[in-house]
Amino acid sequence: MTATFSIDRAGESAVIAYFGTSSSPEVSAAIHAVAQQVRRELGGELVDLIPSYASLLVVYDPLQTDHHRVGDVLRTAANNSVTSSSTAGKLVTLPAYYGEDSGPDLGSLAATAGLSVEEVIRLHTGMEYRVYAIGFAPGFAYLGEVDERIAAPRLATPRLKVPRGAIAIADRQTAVYPATSPGGWNLIGMCPVAMFDPDGNPPMPVNVGDSVRFEAIDRGTFLELGGELITDAVAGS
Repeated sequence: MTATFSIDRAGESAVIAYFGTSSSPEVSAAIHAVAQQVRRELGGELVDLIPSYASLLVVYDPLQTDHHRVGDVLRTAANNSVTSSSTAGKLVTLPAYYGEDSGPDLGSLAATAGLSVEEVIRLHTGMEYRVYAIGFAPGFAYLGEVDERIAAPRLATPRLKVPRGAIAIADRQTAVYPATSPGGWNLIGMCPVAMFDPDGNPPMPVNVGDSVRFEAIDRGTFLELGGELITDAVAGS
C-alpha cells in the first residue's frame, strides 16, 4: 500500500480508492493488482470496477454488502498487492498506418518537433505504452507516455469529426479513437483494429493495466485488414 492510499465514499453504493495524486507505471500496476483481488473477493456483490490514472472506483450492490465491507476488502487488497508478472497485464500489438492520407497532423507535428516524418513514426512505434484509463468513450484507452520529442499540445480548435481508428497524440498521451467523435488530439495515423465492439468477447482488445505497442504497416495491409482512410470532410472538420 502506498503512503498516500485513501478511501472515500462516492455515493450511496460506491467507494473510491486513491493510490496517489499522479499516474506512474507503479501506481497503474498497483491499481490493476488491487482490482483483480477485489473482483475475486466481492464476486456477485460487485456491480462495476472503474480504474483510472491513480484511483479505483468500486460500485457495489447495496442489497448484498455495504461500504464498510468494501473498504475492508480494498485495504486488504492494497496491503497484499504485488506488481509481479502474475498481476501484469497483457501486451497488445496494434497495427498502424502512418501517412498523409491517414494522419493529417503528422507532417505539422514533425515540423514543429524538428523531426522528419520517419523519425516521428520511429519514436511512436519504439515505445511500449501503459493503458492508464478507459474513457471518455467506450474503448478510448489513454496510453502513456510518448517520447517527449513527439509530445504535442491539443489542437487550439478541436475537430467536429475524428474518424474511428484515428491514432492521435495529446501532450504525452496517445490513443486510438474507437468511434467517430469530436476531438482535439493530433492525428498521426490509422489503426484497423476495432477498439470497442459491444458484441465482441471481449468487447475491447485492451484494458487498464495492459501494455500497447504500435507496429507500422503499409497502406495495402491497412486496407486488407479492413481499415478505412480519413476522408477530406472528416480530416478538415
